[in-house]
Amino acid sequence: MDAHSASRTDFRGGSASATPAAHGKSSVSALSMKWSGLHDAAETVAAIAGIDSPPMTPAVRNLPGMMRDAGGWRRQRAEQGIEDLAALMEPGLSALLTACAQGADPRPAARALWHEFVLARDALLALAPPTGTHRRTM
Repeated sequence: MDAHSASRTDFRGGSASATPAAHGKSSVSALSMKWSGLHDAAETVAAIAGIDSPPMTPAVRNLPGMMRDAGGWRRQRAEQGIEDLAALMEPGLSALLTACAQGADPRPAARALWHEFVLARDALLALAPPTGTHRRTM
């Protein structure tokens, strides 16, 4: 996925300030780009599977920012979970596109990948702090 590669390149490119607050904003921006790219890939997988992908809810869209604000173990697990989900989706989507190009029926595999995506996404959403908790300031 290009968004994944671009976010890694942008983060390492040295444009981020060395201050902790700026570093936190850069990392959440990179995480947001990766999160968005994963959902773009998931929409493609859903289309291949013949499944209607629901619109992104605010809770889903805002997960990287919520995890940045939560900090600590929640942020670390969310970052790792997003990395793990990318590690699942990238080769999975590539295999589906290859199957399409070769004339195979990729729908069963696409449905399986879609369901794995949804399970992983929902597990990441479960990391969000309970509603009404105070936000951490950076």
